[in-house]
Amino acid sequence: MSSLFSLQGQVAVVIGGTGGLGGAMADALAASGAKVAVVGRNAERGAAAVKRIADQVGGRPGEMVGFFAADAIDKASLELACERIHSELGPVRVLVNAAGGNRPDATLPPGADFCALGLEAWRDVFDLNLVGGVLLPCQVFGKKMLEMFAQSQPASTSAIQSTGQPESCSIINIASMSGMIPLSRVVAYSAAKAAVLNLTQFLSREWATRGVRVNAISPGFFPAEQNRSLLYNADGSLSARGGQIIGHTPMSRFGRPEELSGATVFLACSKASSFVTGQNIVIDGGFSSTTI
Repeated sequence: MSSLFSLQGQVAVVIGGTGGLGGAMADALAASGAKVAVVGRNAERGAAAVKRIADQVGGRPGEMVGFFAADAIDKASLELACERIHSELGPVRVLVNAAGGNRPDATLPPGADFCALGLEAWRDVFDLNLVGGVLLPCQVFGKKMLEMFAQSQPASTSAIQSTGQPESCSIINIASMSGMIPLSRVVAYSAAKAAVLNLTQFLSREWATRGVRVNAISPGFFPAEQNRSLLYNADGSLSARGGQIIGHTPMSRFGRPEELSGATVFLACSKASSFVTGQNIVIDGGFSSTTI
């Protein structure tokens, strides 16, 4: 069983790996043997993530883990990072798209007028979560994955079927439970994450026989910088919204970043999830089984 969940020697890229959820996913991939490329905009946070992971796996920064600066909504920036990663760590087999977030001016306060929601805020949320969160990274890193598979594996479906399915690359998009349930207030974010799920299914179909599996993970409520003020008051107590969410979560608590680790490693490992593509794994403590 241990071989099913080994990423020994494989290169995994985590875009947004300097954040709380992305960082936990990077930790899990490194613990499973992967060389991890942490991609983000903040060099200081990137260096901290690299040190944490290197200490965890007993390696040196640059050997098993490295930080590569890039802006997820800038294709040229991603292309430069991709070339550096290939040169310094090797061909990428796993891509985790964990960049994303929301904007206060794209969030509707109670009783607010949807018709007054600004277009600029809407576009920025879509750019961050859909364009930079999935589209551009999949174009840049996905292209390399497709080329690598085409060069090393049987080209035809019949050949694959006759010789056995070869190891595949894996793309894991971070969607959201709110992409499945249109929650109040975070309308732009919910719509963008719904688009992430749709694009995930599209790419899974397009690349299914070309060596690249594409799946999504949809976290529920995990306290982080972007949503902490929504869930907690300044004194650390639950906000009215946070209490309402807990009350509709069967497990009666918020999620912890490390609770994304199992699904991440499962989807990343081609032996463990070789016949899994186009799927959305929901990790929400049961929230989506109820209504709010």
